[in-house]
Amino acid sequence: MIRYALRCGKDHGFESWFASASAYDALEKAGQLTCPECGDLQITKALMAPKLASAGDAVAVLSEPKGEVEKALAALKRKIERDSDYVGADFAKEARAIHSGTVPERSIYGEARPDEARALMEEGVPLMPLPFRPKRKVQ
Repeated sequence: MIRYALRCGKDHGFESWFASASAYDALEKAGQLTCPECGDLQITKALMAPKLASAGDAVAVLSEPKGEVEKALAALKRKIERDSDYVGADFAKEARAIHSGTVPERSIYGEARPDEARALMEEGVPLMPLPFRPKRKVQ
C-alpha cells in the first residue's frame, strides 16, 4: 500500500491510499480520481515528505472521521448502503433496466467500468460516481 498527498484543480488537498504506484497511475489514466470535497477530476500528486518508520512505531489504526467533510462522506455512505440495493458488477444492466422502465424504479449502487459508465451517460441514464468504495456484499 502507498499513500499519496493529492490536490485537485481547485486547490483542495487530501490523501488517499493505493495498492501500488502503478494502481494510482492506472486510476489517474482512466480518469477515476476525484476530489472528495468538490468532485473535481483534475487530480495531481502534491509534494509530501516520506514517513520513515522507526523501531518504536506502532501499526497505524484506521480512525473515526475527523473533519466535517469526512463526517459528511461517512454519513452519505451509511445512507446509500442503508437505502439502496447493492447490484455489484450488474450496475450497468440494472441501471439500463430501471431507466427503460422494464423493472421498477429503485435506488441502486454497484460497480461499473469507465466505458460502461460513459455509455450509460451517453444514453441519458442518470448516475454519479460514489466518493467511496462500496462494501462488497454477496448478491
